Amino acid sequence: MRKRCAGVSLPRFFPGEQNEQVVQMCGIAGALALHEKDLPQLAPMLAAMAHRGPDGEGVWTEAVNAGAVGLGHRRLSIIDLSEAASQPMADADGRCELVFNGEIYNYVELRAELQALGARFRSSSDSEVILEAYKLWGADCLSRFNGMFAFAIWDHARAKLFCARDRYGEKPFLYVAKPDLFIFASEYKALLQCPDARRDHDELRLLQAAYNPSTGLDGDRQTVFRDIRQLLPGEALEIALPTLEPRIWRYYAPTFGDERAGVPEARIFDEFRELLIDAVRIRMRSDVPVGSCLSGGLDSSAIVCIARQLLGDAATYHTFTGQFPGTYADETKYALDVVAATRVENHLVEPNVERFVDDLPDFVWFNELPVGSSSQFGQWCVFHLAKQHGVTVLLDGQGSDELLGGYEQYFSLYLDSLAERGETERVARELPAIRQRYALALNSPTRALRDRLPFRLRHLLANKLGIGSNLLYGIKPAFAEQIMTRGERKRLPGFNPLSSALAEDSFGRFLTTLLRYGDRNSMAHSREVRLPFCDHRLADFALSLPPHLLMGEIQTKRLLRESMRGILPESIRTRWNKQGFRPPQDLWFRSPRFLSLVRDTLGSTSFRQSPYWIGPVWERMLDRVEAGDLALGWTLWQPFMIEIWRRHFIGKLGQAAAGSER
Repeated sequence: MRKRCAGVSLPRFFPGEQNEQVVQMCGIAGALALHEKDLPQLAPMLAAMAHRGPDGEGVWTEAVNAGAVGLGHRRLSIIDLSEAASQPMADADGRCELVFNGEIYNYVELRAELQALGARFRSSSDSEVILEAYKLWGADCLSRFNGMFAFAIWDHARAKLFCARDRYGEKPFLYVAKPDLFIFASEYKALLQCPDARRDHDELRLLQAAYNPSTGLDGDRQTVFRDIRQLLPGEALEIALPTLEPRIWRYYAPTFGDERAGVPEARIFDEFRELLIDAVRIRMRSDVPVGSCLSGGLDSSAIVCIARQLLGDAATYHTFTGQFPGTYADETKYALDVVAATRVENHLVEPNVERFVDDLPDFVWFNELPVGSSSQFGQWCVFHLAKQHGVTVLLDGQGSDELLGGYEQYFSLYLDSLAERGETERVARELPAIRQRYALALNSPTRALRDRLPFRLRHLLANKLGIGSNLLYGIKPAFAEQIMTRGERKRLPGFNPLSSALAEDSFGRFLTTLLRYGDRNSMAHSREVRLPFCDHRLADFALSLPPHLLMGEIQTKRLLRESMRGILPESIRTRWNKQGFRPPQDLWFRSPRFLSLVRDTLGSTSFRQSPYWIGPVWERMLDRVEAGDLALGWTLWQPFMIEIWRRHFIGKLGQAAAGSER
């Protein structure tokens, strides 16, 4: 028996615009049960993700032999609100059912190709393109999609569920797999509505991510929660009734090739520019206002300048900037240089400490896992600002730093790569200039000498003397030593040291966590964020280049800088310092309200009784901050946010469960 229950779509119209396409960011959920009675209720899972899709809700279930399958969807509609575009969506032949979160940017081209091959369409949606592509090409359809996506297709004829996640992991796909039950959802809080998903979590992994953000919490199939796993970027999954044995494979992985080593540099820069322009172009496909996050940095500025070029001078284009007036963190000057050059309409917001304290419970709840820095709160405020101005789709510059060499610490790997290639003359010429322009890029002799001391001795001295700012000094030594070894970088086979780090950080380490932040912060405000630098064509191109085209001539992101000549204002293109979009987190500790909150949190019973933290160390650090050593605010943030997460996420889940039982 099949059952379909669709929620009501709420009309939102923009006068004078053509309703020609369906663009929607959503929340998805579903389950396969070996026994029909064990199929979980999808409604509570969808309710937990209402923010991801405030415009509609749909549930579809079907009995399959003795078992059952169910799919659920929360809809954020941007254009077409007709029932033809509702989900769960069946194809015209009734063979498949789909729930989909994300966007297939090249769906226009794929739709035309599929129609030429005989496919029939009843809507204008990219969702239906997925269905028809799967019917024609099977799992190979994934290689044809350019987009961000997480979806599940129930194939009636095969009694199988086919699931996939995009190449970068922009959209989440979390699941619980048990012998008699398989459940999936877009968010942890949705899965944790089910009794079959416990709230038990791995505390040591939280500490590891706090110590080494590049390892994140998103690079492994096993998540922080012991019952919950995830598809990794570029993975697909197939699971059938009645076996319920998931088969997982990787359909995309970055590869390194040096085949373009002899191509003239000017041609390389031209080709990359055209690829980036096209990545922006297809991400601007929308009949609702599209805007941009604009920090004043190289990446977001490049996107805004390209968007203006594509739109022409007359079109209105909204940009949104976080500002931190009167502090070292403020980049408003550079953002305004871009505004002046492009004549976009700019909107400003100040993510300050008072607002952070006010928003903290919601901020933690919607982010779902501890947040690594105040940068994510800045992002939260920018998305809220876009919502206030009615701009639903936002382009952002995430992904460039990891793929194109935007962090200073990549210079040591760049030099290692040159040495392996025998480019000794280039090393001799560039090394002194790198040290001069990027003073912190290479390890100092003093730090190297310090790091040779046994860790236990450094830990003991720091705690005895009340000095040091390393997070590990506030963690009990046995656990601190485990944390130090868990995140060691390994060279990918066939890659040089630089390309290995860029590929790993883009597709398996640091960026995956940043993409989770972007997904949760945008969805919390029902916004869609699109990332041109996370177009896999850019990755395939950049990873085919010799190292000097990425970081040569004493430049981070040389490929981007050179390709943007004549498009970016020179004041932006030649900014050599990597500032990053981050509030002045250390200065926040001057706020008596915030400092009191941190003291209360780190003085709580749960923190003092933790088997991992050394409470007195953190009390002394707070005293040092209060005495003026504000730089320690960056270290104090980590235990504070982990404990706050325990209070506002784990605690709220527990309260909800207790209320449900009552």
